[in-house]
Amino acid sequence: MTKIILICSAGMSTSILVQKMKKVASEKGLEFDITAYPESNAQEHYDGCSIVLLGPQVRYLLNKVKKDVEGKNIKVDVIDTVSYGRMDGEAVINQINKLLG
Repeated sequence: MTKIILICSAGMSTSILVQKMKKVASEKGLEFDITAYPESNAQEHYDGCSIVLLGPQVRYLLNKVKKDVEGKNIKVDVIDTVSYGRMDGEAVINQINKLLG
């Protein structure tokens, strides 16, 4: 199971995206555990995760999160603004698959 964390400001719109991503992952047979957390407590959830994705509204945290997970083999990226705005779960799943290689 691949653990994926999305970081956002408050969690409202990101939770909608998480549901769409879970649906796409399920349809594709991908074993992804996807959850969203507000930036205020996201670092409590890094252990055991493979990918941390930042919502566009918190992209300013990119360098901080990369530093927080340094040496933990966790990939960090920002969700594409258009994909986020459209709540395009498939596009974000594709972004994850590219990060996973």
